[in-house]
Amino acid sequence: MRKRFNVSGTCFPEEHYMVNIDGRLKQITAMIQQGEYFCINRARQFGKTTLLEGLFRTLKKTYTVFFLSFEGLDRSSYESSYDFNQNFCTLLLDSLDEDNRDSISEESINKLEKIADGTLRINFTGLNQLIRELCQSARRPVILLIDEVDNACNNQIFLDFLGTLRMKYLQRKRIATFQSVILTGVYDIKNLKLKIRPNEEHRYNSPWNIAAKFTVDMSFSTVEIKAMLLEYAADCNIEINAAEISQLIYDYTSGYPYLVSQICKLMDEVVSKNSEFPSLCSVWTQEGFLAAIKLLLKEQNTLFDDIIKKLSDHHKLKLLIQDILFVGNHYPYQADNETIQLGTMFGFLKDRDSSVAVANRIFEVRLYDYFLSEDMVGNAIYQAASANRNQFIVHGMLQMKLVMEKFFEYYTELYNPTDEAFVENQGRKLFLLFLKPIINGTGNYYIEAQTRDQKRTDIIVDYHGQQFIIELKLWHGKEYEERGKKQLFEYLNYYHKEQGYLLSFNFNKKKTIGIQELQYENKRILEVIV
Repeated sequence: MRKRFNVSGTCFPEEHYMVNIDGRLKQITAMIQQGEYFCINRARQFGKTTLLEGLFRTLKKTYTVFFLSFEGLDRSSYESSYDFNQNFCTLLLDSLDEDNRDSISEESINKLEKIADGTLRINFTGLNQLIRELCQSARRPVILLIDEVDNACNNQIFLDFLGTLRMKYLQRKRIATFQSVILTGVYDIKNLKLKIRPNEEHRYNSPWNIAAKFTVDMSFSTVEIKAMLLEYAADCNIEINAAEISQLIYDYTSGYPYLVSQICKLMDEVVSKNSEFPSLCSVWTQEGFLAAIKLLLKEQNTLFDDIIKKLSDHHKLKLLIQDILFVGNHYPYQADNETIQLGTMFGFLKDRDSSVAVANRIFEVRLYDYFLSEDMVGNAIYQAASANRNQFIVHGMLQMKLVMEKFFEYYTELYNPTDEAFVENQGRKLFLLFLKPIINGTGNYYIEAQTRDQKRTDIIVDYHGQQFIIELKLWHGKEYEERGKKQLFEYLNYYHKEQGYLLSFNFNKKKTIGIQELQYENKRILEVIV
């Protein structure tokens, strides 16, 4: 059987199509050789466990490696230092394979077994002594890898454990200890301490302040995605434009590992069974890719569920993202800002040219859909579009000109000058509320947040192979209108389109509203002013 794309748990190169992580492992190994302790903090399903598995396989050739996870530890493990250390020693024993066991003294193994079965009870002073004896008697330097440290959240006992490791690190030139300790999780240790003791005195006094900064890029590049696709194509004996598809995947995911693998998995296992794609080659095209995107945006998965939960738990973060998406406000990227820090840690936000931005296009569209869903019930313009959806689709094709005309008609009927303060901040949301029920289930849309010249947003709509470029602007006079037309012209050139749409919200007292078709250079533009 050939390999498959995997999005559930650890990836193994002999079983799964995956990007080559040897370069990352080499960088981390160099940190370990220097004796550094550090934490790999990345968002959910960002390949942390797969990276640790690869690291374990690489390191065990020259080190004694304990590779454990705190995922299975229950609350009772944190009731006292004795309970924690008993469970910790049990995990150490369980992680020993034949090679590791041979490199550790029999005395150390016997002591681990006594602590694990409860015969011997030790506090953190006893753990300090155990680590010294274990590392001193080992035939090779000892590495400790701990996955899923987030499960230790809100437990002072875990911070005391980290304090023990910190003390051992500071004494490493005099007393035997681990060569390196690596922790992985979503939260960094500073945030764990914030949750446990949020008062100002202890806010940044982390027991893990000895940790080296981890700067290894774990997102997938277009080159890495292309190499993975070429391996897949060779196994399937097909020819695909791997460069084009890898660029499309990157454009939508920014290399987020789960999203990359899930898109590929959907194309390989689901889209390939669609009658619209008669061969596997036809799946690995832009049309097949967009079909996978449509499936991905509709599905429920743990990653998307976690996004909604995090936004529910962190109201300021939710408001910040809404403001970026719907109002178009720009915020400087300040890593010390607690809300921005949280959004980055969760993988929702990123630093783009020193401004805060949503991390990738998939998250952006999913967030748009989520926020729009909160306003759908009782919204007049959404209901109007939903009730009359069929008129916009003729022979399976979207009539975008009619969409723009009807938006003008419904908008002028539903909103009046007293609503201007509301509409000025919500214009983009109102148009998307109108558009969504029309294309829902068949088409995709996204907000083009950055083009080559780094200009701000268009709405791009893909529908049955058609692509439409719609620019939304607030009216600020004729000069600004001309800049809007020029910018739309540049977008149309970039996307190789002859027709574009310009929607302007005009709040001048003596405004002129209406619809007109005009020629700009060699492009046709339908301008709607409301």
